[in-house]
This record gives sequence, structure tokens and C-alpha cells, in this order.
Amino acid sequence: MAGAALGAPGPLAPGSLSPLPRLPARLLRSRRGQVMDRNPSPPPPSRDEEEDGEGAGGDCIGSTVYSKHWLFGVLSGLIQIVSPENTKSSSDDEEQQMELDEEMENEICRVWDMSMDEDVALFLQEFKAPDIFMGVLAKSKCPRLREICVGILGNMACFQEICVSISSDKNLGQVLLHCLYDSDPPTLLETSRLLLTCLSQTEVASVWVERIREHPAIYDSICFIMSSSTNVDLLVKVGEVVDKLFDLDEKLMLEWIRNGAVQALDQPQEDSEEQPAFRIVPCILEAAKQVRSENPEGLDVYMHILQLLTTVDDGIQAIVQCPDTGKDTWNLLFDLVCHEFCQSDDPPIILQEQKTVLASVFSVLSAIYASQTEQDYLKIEKGLPLIDSLIRVLQNMEHCQKKTENSTESNTEETKKSNLTQDDFHLKILKDISCEFLSNIFQALTKETVAQGLKEGQLSKEKCSSAFQNLLPFYSLVMEDFIKILHEVDKALADDLEESFPSLKVPT
Repeated sequence: MAGAALGAPGPLAPGSLSPLPRLPARLLRSRRGQVMDRNPSPPPPSRDEEEDGEGAGGDCIGSTVYSKHWLFGVLSGLIQIVSPENTKSSSDDEEQQMELDEEMENEICRVWDMSMDEDVALFLQEFKAPDIFMGVLAKSKCPRLREICVGILGNMACFQEICVSISSDKNLGQVLLHCLYDSDPPTLLETSRLLLTCLSQTEVASVWVERIREHPAIYDSICFIMSSSTNVDLLVKVGEVVDKLFDLDEKLMLEWIRNGAVQALDQPQEDSEEQPAFRIVPCILEAAKQVRSENPEGLDVYMHILQLLTTVDDGIQAIVQCPDTGKDTWNLLFDLVCHEFCQSDDPPIILQEQKTVLASVFSVLSAIYASQTEQDYLKIEKGLPLIDSLIRVLQNMEHCQKKTENSTESNTEETKKSNLTQDDFHLKILKDISCEFLSNIFQALTKETVAQGLKEGQLSKEKCSSAFQNLLPFYSLVMEDFIKILHEVDKALADDLEESFPSLKVPT
């Protein structure tokens, strides 16, 4: 999937990035035929090394069996590729530059695999390999070579000392960010992986956030990928980068929310096809739809991004202000909870797998529902099926909690404390969100919608009892108002519920 429309950038001056070019439609799919063996044998020692006795250990990198001389040879070959005499080629040779010699590809892929070893990564750092890779990324037009070089840097960045060194190099940082404008999905994937690795290191995360903030064009590139790519691996990794950025820096999140709105206002009508204004929410929704069936973890990531947006007023407005965007968001999330997650024929334990994504989905739906937007899709009668889903989640949660309690009954007090795991924490969050959302729905019920809910089965005695059991005593006023309405629609059911929950009995 080579392409000249977005070739490699030329040398970059410190503190500068080229403007974002238009990305071609071929970004939509990965290159084919590029699957490599990622677990090769170590390079064998040369005959000279064996004669010198270096093959027995003197030529080895750290405690590995990898050869220093062999690695020097591969890196020297890379230097030759980007040397001035090789980069000043005629237009007839440009197509050849797009391809990588098979032998060189095999060797540099060995380095890629070797770089997962800390001794090798440190040796590469000592040999100034990042500078060599920076030269390749700045000058080479070969997508495969660029992908491999970023991949090696991504492996090296997994080690804290090297990550700090890579992150402190401004020129390398510029070149790596410029890789986000590439037209090659594998290169974009490795670049996103590298960025996520750096953003996950507390020592350097702020450096990368600030660099990204300084280059608004990155917003357009990421939005384009989310809205246009069908490469699920790439979409998941880009989503993880956005999720991490928004989690780290609310200011950046607000800038990206407002960026799309400002672009849309400034954009002339006749230019809409040539220069699309990317709004963050539709791009997130498109990516979520793409990963939905193929990668549950990726869907979880995009739902969490939406949840982060709802933590600020501007984010909620970005969802609901445009009727089409609000409707698309509501419909997608409504479909997930009513037809995909935690269904009636699923075992209760399924909640353990879905707890984080459900918490995000319910949180966003609740924020939209409470936004006071007068839209047809938010009419209470259309939200009645959510009562079923919310109550089922709460019932399954009780099952999971009982199972956890039973498994810890025989444990010591110290062991019980250690069993308060992250799972318990996420279940508690899900319960709090579910209860708040359910109370909002009950609060909006009218006499007509209660009658409809009784007819359709969402407000049966069993479901009402489950709702009351979870919502009391924190939402007692809401439940008291509901009982008053229920008395007008089905007095017998209201009396039964008051019998089970005496605190709700309406004074006569």
C-alpha cells in the first residue's frame, strides 16, 4: 500500500511540522502480503567472529546471544539507505525507493524482534540508533522501512530509561508526530503504539501532551483515521491514544471538542467536500461502529472516550447540540444495551466481562437523557426498554457479589481486604451509574408511560421490586412519586409494593 500522495516528509527544522495534507482513501485498508515472522532465530556469528573466539561471548550484546558486529552491519546498511548520494535520486528511481530489498527487510525485522530485549534496546540506544531511525523516517519513501523503524523505537520505548531519552529529543519527537500524517496504516499503527507507550510513562507524558497540543493538525489526522479507516487494529490503537490524551489532560480534550465546532462555523459551504470539518463525536461513533463486532476491547475504549466527553459541559453539548449527532449517539448506545450487552439469556457472570463498557454506556446515555434536550429520540416511552436492561444489570450484579462473598467466607480478614479488587471497584461504579440513570427514568414516568410499561412488561412486580431494592433509600422521593402514579394506574400492584417496602406507603 505504497502511495506518493503522502510521501515521507523532508528534513524538519526544530519546532516545525509541515501542514496536514489530505489523506488518500487507500488509508482504509492495510497493506497485504506483509506478514513477517516475528520470532526469528538470532543472527549466527560470522566465520571471522568464530575464528576470533568472539562468537563464544565477546561479540554478544549483554547477556543475549545476539551479535554486535551483525547489528552494526544492519545499522550501517540503514545509514547507507538515507545517505545523501542515495537520496538524490532521479524521478525514475523514486518507485524503486518505495520497495525494500528482501534481504535488508529480513535483517531489519530481526532487529525489530531483538529490540524487545532490554540489553539489545540499551545497546541500540548507546549506538545512537534512534538518530539513524529518525533519518530514515525523515527521508525514506519506503512504507515498510518506515513501519519497521517506528516499531523498533516503540519496543525501545517500553524501557523507562530509553523512553525518557527518546522523549527528550525534540527533533525525533517532531519526526514521530509527523508520522501521524502518513498514508500507510502499519506505520500509523506503530506510531500510535509508540505514542501510547510514551503517554503511559508519567515522567514524559506531559511532554507529549504539550507537543500534540502545539500541532492542531494532529486532530484532523486522528479524526480522519477514526472516521475513515476500516483497519480495526489501527482504530483500536488510535482510540487508546485519544482515550489516554483526554484522561491526562482535560484542557486538550476541550480544545479538540471546540476545534471541530470552530472549523464547521468557519468553513464555507462550497468548500465542504474539499476540506471536511471534523467533529470529534461523529468520528468517535464511526470508529466505534467499525470495531463493534470485531474487537470488544476497542469498543470499550471508544465508549470510555465518550464518557470522558460527558465530564465537561462542552462535551455534552458536542453530543446533543446537533440533533443528528445526538440521535446517532443515543441509537448506537441504546442498541448496545438493549440488544447486545447483558441479555436475558446470558449467564449473570457475563457482567464481569462487560462491567466497564456498560458503565461508560450508561453514563453517556444518562448524560444525554439529563441534558434537557427536547428531541424525539429522548421521549420517555422510547426509553422504557432501558428499564429492562438496567434492572437486569443490577440483578446480575447481586449474583456476582454473592458469588464473591461466598468464595471469601473462609478467608482470613487480611485476605478479604486484599480481595477488594479492581473488579469490585468497577462493579460499584457500574451500580452507582445504573441506579442514578434508573432513578432519572422513573422520575420522568407519567401516568401514560406507566400504563405502557405495565402493558409491555417493563414495570412488572418483579422488576419494580428489583428497582426499589436498589434505589432505596437514596432515591426514596423518586420512588414515592412513582408509587403515587402507580396507585392511579394499578392500585393492586401499588399496594403489593407498599407491603414489600413499607417506607413508601402513601399516607391516607
